[in-house]
Amino acid sequence: MNGQELSSRQRVLKAVNGEEPDRVPLFVTITPQVAQRLSRQLRIQEYTEADSPLSQNRISYHELLVELGNDIVGIGACSPDASPTRELGSGVLTNEWGVKYKTAGYYNEMLEHPLSNAEEISDVANFPFPDPNASGRFSLAREVVERYGERYAICGDAECTLFEGSWYLTGFEKFLIDLTLGKEYIFALMDKMMGYSIEVGKRLIALGADIIWLGDDMGTQTGMLLSPEMWRKHLKGRLGKVIQSLKATNPLVKVAYHSCGSYYAIIPELIEIGVDILNALQPNARDMELSRLKAMHGKKAAFFGGLDTQGVIPFGSLQDVEKEVKRVIDAAARGGGLILAGAHNIQPDVSIEKLTRIFTFARQYGVYPLKP
Repeated sequence: MNGQELSSRQRVLKAVNGEEPDRVPLFVTITPQVAQRLSRQLRIQEYTEADSPLSQNRISYHELLVELGNDIVGIGACSPDASPTRELGSGVLTNEWGVKYKTAGYYNEMLEHPLSNAEEISDVANFPFPDPNASGRFSLAREVVERYGERYAICGDAECTLFEGSWYLTGFEKFLIDLTLGKEYIFALMDKMMGYSIEVGKRLIALGADIIWLGDDMGTQTGMLLSPEMWRKHLKGRLGKVIQSLKATNPLVKVAYHSCGSYYAIIPELIEIGVDILNALQPNARDMELSRLKAMHGKKAAFFGGLDTQGVIPFGSLQDVEKEVKRVIDAAARGGGLILAGAHNIQPDVSIEKLTRIFTFARQYGVYPLKP
């Protein structure tokens, strides 16, 4: 081990600054179903479950995950006091954005989108966009920072930054069609979403976030959801403005960027516009081999994620899980620069034993100096 044991916050900050801490830090996230089972295992009956339409799984279950061994605690924007998520009957819920949804399987499926008939800029202008500074939006975030901020690194979640937050309001197919057609209201909508994300990020930084976690799912298993050219034309500049605004607020803040799937084609440009940490590093997606990404970009970016939550973690043996943890550490931890995590939230098809063993194996293989 490199000297004495560090606090979790010290461990994370050294890692994301390209230094080797005492051991590889972790930031595993889970779904509500896993949280219920984990609480029974840990005998922790009361835990945080945030009312946050855009960030719920990232900023909940702190009590459980800190006990398990996470080094990072998530905070984010919650529904304000005046507009909590409401049940409308028959299992249908609606949130402050006006999106109606219903639980289906492990996640919520959207049923209605408030801008599904939008065609003009006026439709966006007249939409009651949520106020990022509404009363109560950051009450939980403030409480979490007060409780954990001295010892643990704080990650402010502002995912669904541009693309996802926008299509949640219009519907996915409509958004893609109208973006391709170049309808002006789409760009007005993304600009509104950009402004909201900037304000949320600034508030989270002011509360003490060390990392701001941005993101939009831009990848599929085999490549980009949008062409790289379309991403450059419509999203790169807006994302760059978000990052520029956040780093102007605090030049020391680190920016993480999430996308599921393969986003290999735009990684150099993400780094160019200020992304410091790449997430989720889905190993089954094309061109997302972690050791290759580390060799290509490890001097300019840190890596966050990488564990195979599609195959090995849910369906492999404990020995397979052990090998998977070791694979990710071997691929990306040398020289620092790795936050170990799943490539997605840990799902209900993963046993609690496997979940806890991830932390055991990380401590076994992630101690610096790493073994050859």
